[in-house]
Amino acid sequence: MAEAVVEGLIEGGKASGGPPLGPALGPMGVSTEAVVKEINEKTKDFAGIKLPVKIFVDTSTKKYRIEVGTPPTSALILKEAGVQKGAKGKGEIVGNITLDQAKRIAESKAARIYGNSAADRVKQVLGTCKSVGVTCDGQDPRQVIAKLDKGELKV
Repeated sequence: MAEAVVEGLIEGGKASGGPPLGPALGPMGVSTEAVVKEINEKTKDFAGIKLPVKIFVDTSTKKYRIEVGTPPTSALILKEAGVQKGAKGKGEIVGNITLDQAKRIAESKAARIYGNSAADRVKQVLGTCKSVGVTCDGQDPRQVIAKLDKGELKV
């Protein structure tokens, strides 16, 4: 059983039979239409965000399985804040999210980010907020982290 892997960065819900998938899958004898339909179904909740996708094809049986990776934390933050791009310079603020939104992002990335507790994972998300120029509840993310550390806020 030889297994071939096709990888690509696909915008959620917008995979197509064109590059990078179509030209790679066509010669393997796999239905590009079926693969694209399945990818779009699996990624529809991530519209506007590019996701890493891997298609594993058994070249002898033509069966395939699809693995969709998680988007970067920064992309999830920008989506929640409703902005397209992060800050260009130090101190620039491009948007704001709530602590509940930061919690949701941390939960969705739980398998991929470090931290022994939910609070630790939320603090990592808040650190990324600082990097991309997004505040949390109208405050500098470092202030929210300090409040979490002091126990003034609960996750």
